[in-house]
Amino acid sequence: MERWPAGTGREIHAELDSTNAEALRRLNAGAPGPLWILAQHQTAARGRRGRAWAMPEGNFAATLLLRPDAPPAELALRSFAAALALHDALVTATGRADLFTLKWPNDVLLDGRKLAGILLETGGHPPGLAIGFGVNLAAAPAPEMLEPGATAPISLRDGAGIALLPEDLLDLLAPAMTAWEAQLTAEGFAPLRAAWLKHAARLGEGVTARLPDRTLDGRFDTIDSTGALVLTTATGRIALPAAEVYFGPLTEEAGHAACH
Repeated sequence: MERWPAGTGREIHAELDSTNAEALRRLNAGAPGPLWILAQHQTAARGRRGRAWAMPEGNFAATLLLRPDAPPAELALRSFAAALALHDALVTATGRADLFTLKWPNDVLLDGRKLAGILLETGGHPPGLAIGFGVNLAAAPAPEMLEPGATAPISLRDGAGIALLPEDLLDLLAPAMTAWEAQLTAEGFAPLRAAWLKHAARLGEGVTARLPDRTLDGRFDTIDSTGALVLTTATGRIALPAAEVYFGPLTEEAGHAACH
């Protein structure tokens, strides 16, 4: 087990409605953080844009309650710290750095299939963060739970042949997240951007970005200094601060949203 970060709380719950919802309640009540909240079962898990998040037994659902010393505009950069921390934890658990890549803005892939999602939500005054992690440790969601268009899911057990308990993943994830948060605070986003790009899925390749009013096809060139996705399209280069990214035609993939 990695050394648990000093000054960081840790709660394990048999059941919660949602670890992010619990963290937001704590933030709104003035909780200082940092605090990890893990649930072995969730009754009302949700993903990005309020989508349902399936949680088969044995999967990982945990949220970090954090109050970063940063302006509100920079809070979203914690999604990259979270992705890098989860990547590090999974590599440590499996010894297989070759298996895992990062999909903008908030997914971790195993052999190109969705293993994990990260969801950031703000709450409290001044605003703090609930950084939710959902990881398919034991099982991928059933086909009927999947949303058309997103990346097909996979579990760590099926993809890496490893059975990992949620509590054991938390013991690896918490120190890694503390380290990346410390680097972001001390050095800014540049080193995290460079590290994230080293693990980026489909960098330099064609992707489809779906926005509320249109879709864009282009080459995934990089992420910029704000974390925005930079695409080269038929009409020029464009930076997208938010979009749904697909790796193929929208009608040919089935997937799973991301996470609490």
